[in-house]
Order: sequence, then C-alpha cells, then structure tokens
Amino acid sequence: MIKTIQIDGFKSIATQSVELGSVNCFIGANGVGKSNILEAIGVLGAAANGKVDDESLLRRGVRPGMPRLYKTSFDGHRTPPAIGLGASSDGAEYRVSLLNPLEAPEPAWTYKTERLSEGDRTLISGGVRNRGHLSATAGLAALKMADIPPDNVSAQLMLRLQNYAIYSPNTPALRAMAVDPQSRNPVGLSGGRLAEAFAELRKAVLEHDESLLDDVLELIDWVADVDTTTSAGQILSPSVAHSKYLMKFTDRFMGRSRNELTAYDASEGALYILFCAVLCLSPVAPKTFAIDNLDQALNPRLLTRLTSRLKSWLAHADNQRQMLFTVHNPAVLDGLDLDDDEVRLFVVERNNHGHTCVRRIELNDDLRARNATYPLSRLWLMGSLGAVPNV
Repeated sequence: MIKTIQIDGFKSIATQSVELGSVNCFIGANGVGKSNILEAIGVLGAAANGKVDDESLLRRGVRPGMPRLYKTSFDGHRTPPAIGLGASSDGAEYRVSLLNPLEAPEPAWTYKTERLSEGDRTLISGGVRNRGHLSATAGLAALKMADIPPDNVSAQLMLRLQNYAIYSPNTPALRAMAVDPQSRNPVGLSGGRLAEAFAELRKAVLEHDESLLDDVLELIDWVADVDTTTSAGQILSPSVAHSKYLMKFTDRFMGRSRNELTAYDASEGALYILFCAVLCLSPVAPKTFAIDNLDQALNPRLLTRLTSRLKSWLAHADNQRQMLFTVHNPAVLDGLDLDDDEVRLFVVERNNHGHTCVRRIELNDDLRARNATYPLSRLWLMGSLGAVPNV
C-alpha cells in the first residue's frame, strides 16, 4: 500500500504530508482542497507512467487546466518553480519535481528531478536528465521498470501509482444513457460499462461466495436479485439505445410478470452501490483508487452502512487494496471504525494564508468521551471536529 504522500506547491497545497491507511475519508467545507489531494496523486501517477500531459491527466480523472492553475499562487508568496510530489510504501519511494512553465507551456510537462529508491538503494536519481540525449518530458523511472522484477517493492509502488484513478460517477453514465469519456476496466471514471463490470464481478467472485453477494444486495432493500442480461426483451423499450449488457433488477415487491427493471428504471442509489462494490471487489480494479463525492445520491443511513463495509470489501479482493474518498454528508462518519488503524479520517481545512491543511482525526480520550454521548456525525455538525465552512 501507499503509506505516505508528499505534496509541495500543487494548487492550494503549499506543503503537506499525508499518511494513508486502507480506507481514507476526507471531509471539509467546499473549496478547501479535498479534491486537490486526490488530483496530486493523479499527477504523480502520470509522472510514474512516464509522461504528464492533458491526456494522461484526464485518463486518471484529474481536471485539466491551464498550467498556472496547477501551481500554488498565494497573494504575497512567490510561485514555486516546480511542483514536488512523492509517494512511499514499505521499502520503496518515488519522488519527482515537475516543471510546467506559466508563460510558455508545452504539451507535456518536463521533469526537473526524479528519484526512485528501494530501501537504501537508489534506482533512479535526480540530475540524470542533464545528459543531452534524454528527453526532459519522458520519465526515466517508467523505463526502468523493464529491468525490475514485477514482485519487487519499487515495481509494485510504481504500478500502483500508474493505475491510480479518480472516479466521479454520474447517474446518466451509470444508467448507460451517456457515453463515459474515460472508459476503463472494470468501470469507467464516470460509471460507464457498469453492467459489463458487474457481470464480470458476479462470474469471477460473487457466484463463488453467496454471502458476499448477499452482503452487497442487503444494501438495496427493494431487490430480490441483481443480474445482467444480453437480451432486452420485455424489459426495455426498443427505441432506447443500449450496450450489449443490461443491468437487471428483480423488485421483490412487484408481481412476477412486471418485476424486472433495467438501470433506466432502477433507483440511482442502487447503481451507486453497485459501482462502489465493483471497484472494491473486482480482481481487475486499481489497487489504489479514489472516489470524489462518495455520498452523492445515497440516503444518509445507506451511506453509513456502505461505509462500514468498505474495509472488508477491499480486504476480500486484496489485503493491499486501498481507497481514498471525499464526502460532505456527516452520516459517513458513523460507518467508520476509527479503532482500526487502517481506517482513517482526515479533516481538510484552509489556514489563515489559504493553504490547504490536512489533519487526521484519531480517537483520543477526549473524543471518545464526547463520542459516548454523540455520534461522530453529530460532533461534526456541532463543529467539534472542524471541517465546517465559515458561513
């Protein structure tokens, strides 16, 4: 797993180090920089893959912008010449500083320094790009992967970064009514190919573990079953364009002749639950991924129940899989087991200079005493945790 992320000079983040667990929840007011943390890792992932440009950033769910928007730019402070990003795992570390000149932007960012290390051994070091035959826009660490065994800790860290993506699902894409601009395996960044992804998950995992399937379906209380079909038949109007696979929900309250629904008819909350289950449980999902605004379209109590399952779902697929997510609904906190060190809650705020600051919330004696009277959701609303807007 990625243990630590270091961010310097990126958007609203002047300098910040974040120590991650398996489940990482970021809360805070609108505009404090929660998404910027996720996107910093996306830029680092593009750098680890060998090229940082608009295409590679969009592929990872990073919002494209003018070069000046990526660098910190605070009133009264000098704009840094480079953006510094780094990630470390148990035994490996990758760090890079990137240049994107404000006045003369190039199609691809250039590497100022790059370092990949394994324990005390340096595999790639800064300064090698000074040799004239090397392209400043091409990462050397990505090329080095060809010489490193895939089970090596440095190779595993790089692959984790390369495959990282930020998912921001929306209802039209989940319903297959809109094309997902960033299609990926198992599911697109906006939720495209959900039916195909669930079919693959059911065949590879859920059909072999009925209790796990029940665990997912328990969160959608109106269904008797969820499956996929390649035959639209009587469940979808012939005038509606659709992909090869269709979601098929069996409503347990309706009569047998009229109780099958597609994603066009099902509640959007059911689609968001399945989307999250696919990312957590699919064997081909990224080992590290992020969901921006996990709480959208979900009832507060349902959100709490979903959050309480995230750790076990991730561990079922791979005990090294991890996720990061942002939320605004306080109910999410009541599903977090903060006694588990791998489940982490972070408060994101801006200080008096406007810098994004990240603070981990841990259950100390004082918070435990207050939590005995009020749930964490209520403590957040009361302002006891911070992360509330000044309005």
